[in-house]
Amino acid sequence: MSLSPLSAISPVDGRYARHTRDLAPYFSEQGLMQARVRVEIAWLKALAAEPAIPEVPALTDTAGAFLDEIAFSFDEVAGARVKEIEATTNHDVKAIEYYIKEQMADRDDLQSQIEFVHFACTSEDINNLAYGVMVREARDMVMLPALDAVLAPLRELSGRFAEQPMLARTHGQPASPTTMGKELANVVARLERQRAEIAGVACLGKINGAVGNFNAHSVAYPEVDWPSLSRRMIESLGLEPNTHTTQIEPHDFLAELFHAFMRANTILLDASRDIWGYISLGYFKQKVVAGEVGSSTMPHKVNPIDFENAEGNLGLANALFDHLASKLPVSRFQRDLTDSTVLRNIGLAFAWSLIAYKAFGRGLGKLEIEPGRLAEDLDQNWEVLGEAVQTVMRRYGIESPYEKLKELTRGQRITPQGLAAFIDGLDIPEEARARLRELTPGSYTGIADRLAREL
Repeated sequence: MSLSPLSAISPVDGRYARHTRDLAPYFSEQGLMQARVRVEIAWLKALAAEPAIPEVPALTDTAGAFLDEIAFSFDEVAGARVKEIEATTNHDVKAIEYYIKEQMADRDDLQSQIEFVHFACTSEDINNLAYGVMVREARDMVMLPALDAVLAPLRELSGRFAEQPMLARTHGQPASPTTMGKELANVVARLERQRAEIAGVACLGKINGAVGNFNAHSVAYPEVDWPSLSRRMIESLGLEPNTHTTQIEPHDFLAELFHAFMRANTILLDASRDIWGYISLGYFKQKVVAGEVGSSTMPHKVNPIDFENAEGNLGLANALFDHLASKLPVSRFQRDLTDSTVLRNIGLAFAWSLIAYKAFGRGLGKLEIEPGRLAEDLDQNWEVLGEAVQTVMRRYGIESPYEKLKELTRGQRITPQGLAAFIDGLDIPEEARARLRELTPGSYTGIADRLAREL
């Protein structure tokens, strides 16, 4: 059976492949190979630029350009060649080293540098930097734009519905009214904070040898300032140096990043459930898409499938992020291999998140507000004004205001007339009484509209 979206085991490469293809350049096997090649080339160029290592001559412009071409023109043909080499070496990083040397073999201006490919490196020097580059670029080029594509319509809807009154529910029961725009603004505010956290995580890397002490480096070239050289090289990859490590970079920054994604995903999962509920209550209807079917047997249905899809995939993403964040920072003594296979699944957590972000965005695009249904719910719950009445009673020193409103409203339907009669019997200034009489559930929204617009 040939590999295709129909034969793929994972839905991220099968059913949802069209939604995740932007991640393939970073988290596919070929993407990992290319990142490793980029790291090896960057290290060789750093060695060649160090005057204290005369055995690695400075690169000519053409030689440097050729090395860059090896790194940045890495394609499927190159990937297939690396796999051929790996079939013999049975070691993926060593296969990368041999591939680069093979590419350099016919260049007279690179003969002196060939044996300094992978100089004094452990495989983890290459791997940790490769994964750092992959994660940073996938975050910046794919995931953050995808989050922004969710935030933009959420922000627009929060402004559009800033004044749309809505009955709130606490513990599932009618509560003080809000506006639909303010409730969506709450999501925006939470999500923007986590977006900043995700963007702000510094991606770290190390290239300091077998146990993190530059052991072999210092013996071969004691005169070289290896921490400074490694810092320059790591920064050239867009990463920040981690100066204190064992054989592996300890992956703490990955845990920080994954936890930030988990919080963002949890916010969207929460929002998916709430919007699903608003659709169920009739506050929103969904635009009908020609040709779509809501049920195999009930032709009338227009299901909130995008929010259900988002919720399910956000759960999958967070389960993976949680395992990655708790497992990767743990390694026996100076190194074990339990992180090696786990790291290869980072792309899956990103992919499930990306699928969910796109589903959530599609769902937002189908929403149409139903003001009449919102007004109907508000008009059936005048008892929610009891909070306002008893608070004004407190201001004017009326005894036991909460208890009196509790007796009037708890577990009972209150009519506008009944509430007006209660207000008229209060010993409060006429101005305050008039202000209370003017209240309706639809107008009792505080400053919700202003709060929504502030975003």
